[in-house]
Amino acid sequence: MDLLSESKNPRFKNETSSPVTPTAATTNSTITGTTPPNRYENQKRRDWNTFCQYLRNHRPPLSLALCSGAHVLEFLHYLDQFGKTKVHNQNCPFFGLPNPPAPCPCPLRQAWGSLDALIGRLRAAFEENGGNPESNPFGARAVRIYLRDVRDFQSKARGVSYEKKRKRPKPKIGANATTTATAATT
Repeated sequence: MDLLSESKNPRFKNETSSPVTPTAATTNSTITGTTPPNRYENQKRRDWNTFCQYLRNHRPPLSLALCSGAHVLEFLHYLDQFGKTKVHNQNCPFFGLPNPPAPCPCPLRQAWGSLDALIGRLRAAFEENGGNPESNPFGARAVRIYLRDVRDFQSKARGVSYEKKRKRPKPKIGANATTTATAATT
């Protein structure tokens, strides 16, 4: 199937025949010396657009000003249907096993780490788009509790610990280091 030739696809625009004109984005980035948005900024913009689309499709449609932590939780539950992480139910024989030996009918869900990162990006995007930090629905107590519950349940269901990694204390350099070095040489 030929989708590239103009004769077979009426929506095709022959890009090579028209002169190249710089867009506003390329002009601004070359004049001011700024770089294009990085991966994080692009993902944040896509996440924000997805959430705004979710609000528009909500019945009844919601404005951002009326959005609360409960609506954010609805959005997170909606996203679960697109998850790729197997989360075992408590009655599943593989509950608590990190690598189950056989398939099971347990649902696929969004991973806790993905949800946590998503909420962080949406929280920042809300404030960048004129939202008041005190009324940020992504920082609501209910959302924080939900994320903590998801983390705890998924760690039990998959047998994976989500404990924070502790940094090792740096060895002190000073009088103790010189006395031990002197003692080692004698």
